[in-house]
Amino acid sequence: MTIASRLLTGAAALALSAAATQALAEDAAPAATQAEANQPSDIVVTGSARAQRRFGVSYAVNAMSQEQIAKLAPRSMAELIGALPGIQVEATGGEVQNITRIRGIPTDRGYLYFQQDGLPLFHELDGYFFNAGDGMNRLDLMTDRVETVRGGPAPIYASTAAGIANVITRTGSDHTQGQAQLTLGTSGLYRLDAYQSGPLGHDTYYAVGGFLRLNEGYRDAGYPSDKGGQIRANILHRFSNGSLKLSGEYVNDRNAFYLSIPTADPRNTSVSLNPYINYFTGTLNSSSLESVNIRYRDGSGNIQTQHGDLSNGRHMVFGNVALDYEGDFGPWHVSAKGGYTKGKNHFDALYSTSNPVDANTFAAGYLSAARTAFGSNVASLGYAIAGTNGQSVYNPAASSGLVLSAQYRSIEADFYSGQGDLSVTRKFDTPIGKHDIRVGLYGSRYGSTAFAVYQNYLMPVQSNPQMLDLLAYSANGTVLGSVTDNGAINDAVSMTGGAYNGRVFAAYGTDTWDITDHLRIDLGLRREWYEYDGWYRVTTSANLGNAATLADDATRAFTGQIVNQKLKPNATNWTVGANYDLNGHLGAYTRMSQLQVPPGASVTINSPIVTTTTSAKLYEVGLKASFGRSYLYLTGFYTKFDPLSAAFTAFNPTTGRSDQQINFVGKARDIGVEADGQIHIAGPLSIAGSLTVQDPKYLNFTSSVGADASGGNGKQMVRQPKVYGNIRPTVDFMAGGNKISLYGRYDYVSRRYVDYSNTTALPAYGYFGVGALVERDRWSFQVVGDNITNAHGLTEGNTAGDVLTGQGSATAIFGRPLFGRSFRFVLSRKW
Repeated sequence: MTIASRLLTGAAALALSAAATQALAEDAAPAATQAEANQPSDIVVTGSARAQRRFGVSYAVNAMSQEQIAKLAPRSMAELIGALPGIQVEATGGEVQNITRIRGIPTDRGYLYFQQDGLPLFHELDGYFFNAGDGMNRLDLMTDRVETVRGGPAPIYASTAAGIANVITRTGSDHTQGQAQLTLGTSGLYRLDAYQSGPLGHDTYYAVGGFLRLNEGYRDAGYPSDKGGQIRANILHRFSNGSLKLSGEYVNDRNAFYLSIPTADPRNTSVSLNPYINYFTGTLNSSSLESVNIRYRDGSGNIQTQHGDLSNGRHMVFGNVALDYEGDFGPWHVSAKGGYTKGKNHFDALYSTSNPVDANTFAAGYLSAARTAFGSNVASLGYAIAGTNGQSVYNPAASSGLVLSAQYRSIEADFYSGQGDLSVTRKFDTPIGKHDIRVGLYGSRYGSTAFAVYQNYLMPVQSNPQMLDLLAYSANGTVLGSVTDNGAINDAVSMTGGAYNGRVFAAYGTDTWDITDHLRIDLGLRREWYEYDGWYRVTTSANLGNAATLADDATRAFTGQIVNQKLKPNATNWTVGANYDLNGHLGAYTRMSQLQVPPGASVTINSPIVTTTTSAKLYEVGLKASFGRSYLYLTGFYTKFDPLSAAFTAFNPTTGRSDQQINFVGKARDIGVEADGQIHIAGPLSIAGSLTVQDPKYLNFTSSVGADASGGNGKQMVRQPKVYGNIRPTVDFMAGGNKISLYGRYDYVSRRYVDYSNTTALPAYGYFGVGALVERDRWSFQVVGDNITNAHGLTEGNTAGDVLTGQGSATAIFGRPLFGRSFRFVLSRKW
């Protein structure tokens, strides 16, 4: 156990001990007031002018309470969201910055817009190599609930949103209460969560909490994968007609990024590479990359060095302050929210590039260039451990016989985002029903600096590999030069430098029209105006002049020229819905919406600049049934994109660069059905689950840069399954004065494809999880098991190199596997 582990465990034990001591010294806390006890448990505030029951709204929404989150026991925000229907996740990249897609929307975020108490922490879905979703939002005991809207009114209540995940924080009440929680895991996880809330004075309350966490990691990189934490706090004052809340948050967290790994030998795909890089615990992340130096030429012609440390991972540091006012003035309700975020993201990561290759074939490809550079007396090329000048010879034949390249990325961004929302809501009675009308204004100013430099490294196919040098030898074994530079195949192979700022102003309005007690019509309109300005540094090819290596012959260098770019897009979003409730148990709804997504402000630091606005029509029809603790929500959906703008950067295996912008524009559609249900069977058994069946397809794509997009027409969208879902049985009972809950979970994801042309498939997979929760008085103990059968499942593929052409095999041999079997143990004390 590391020193940090001991300190964290000691702190956790001390906190739990203090909690127990305080509880013994106190009288039992007063029971909740009758008003609190009678509050409905399915109230939602997201996507609606006022708080409503989930059953009464005309759109697909879920609200997951702290208790439900605890039982699901997600390892990340993405895993939590992935339990819902209509949202497919790839949560294998680490604790943060994972992939979420709503109803087949073919982007890494799926236009799922995250908010905290109704406002984003960063206005855009993506900053520069960080996202405003699970990249900035972390679960802890200060999370009261998470409300998630899919489709429906999402485009009205947030920018560029096909869905909204609203993380709602705890606030204080008249009763002092709190909780401390210690989590230990077989992955080397040590985590302490705590919160406390209560009164500060008359009608004034506080809540404060957060977490500290150290995790050695689900894959063995030779260093801890996650270390850091967050703290959130708020002060709430209630007036006779409303409330004012001041909130603050500070995050300082480092998280590993797990890149894809090769799983089979490309020379013979029936041969597994598991003996060299373990499917469940192996990673190409390496402790030998904890001290990386990347030399590049700046705009003045001087050589600079960017220092990197892979163990730094994604180091996110930011603070947020927010003010939230709610007030009632007769029939008028006024809501005013404002927030400001400032932070820094320093991201060190290793990205996969292309398939492994035969070591002899790889070396032979450089023989001619080595003879040109080091003389005709170069007789052969051979491998050695990087930095040993050939003293530590590496023989690929003694291992897998394969080598591969991966790209080290050193990225820095300083970002800010200020955002505010002001709205007024009023109810009107008319001869043909009641109208609840809301009008509002939203605005944001945000931006980021951007610096990135990439360097390609050569390594063997093994977990936590040492880097390799490829050396040129004379006939008598003398080292004449090196293809690589201390393991680097291409020094400073891609570079970006620049900054951007964005401004958005939006006006919106909604009308909830109750024609009768059973029939409701919903209308919404949002108009947005954007203004971007940015600049980037022009790069060119440069030889840094080290004659002893080929690696610096074609680096990227800044020329000193700066290009300024501006863009002023706009968007119009609308929604029309109808809801009919036959009674308090059965109902139906239908809705049609338009979503327009302009390019983000970061396009102003790219060349060529993307100006296409994605436009989608979203149609849905739903049936709902609710009987006590049992319910079923069925939603049929149809989404059509015309146009869909799909832009990404591709890896060029010839140059080693990863800065070539590929722009696709075309049409796409997804049609499907999602189900979300729970049934309480007689006795202690209940079964919950979600299921999505869909058919996501590209329809007609072209490329503005000459790439062939025709192969994707009519094909299944990249990495999108046709079927996915989960089932979660639970048995709740009392024994010996203990409240016991035993539960299981099975998740299933059907076949996907890594490329537009559907030439390489990611096979279907399923996996099991189990858990047990024992509660006695104020104590609880929970055991959670993930992927308990060590099921095999491959996600993502090798996105840098296979999106256009596949992997050269019918079944993927490169990807991010599911994490292997692991267990977590959670001890908690409330007071």
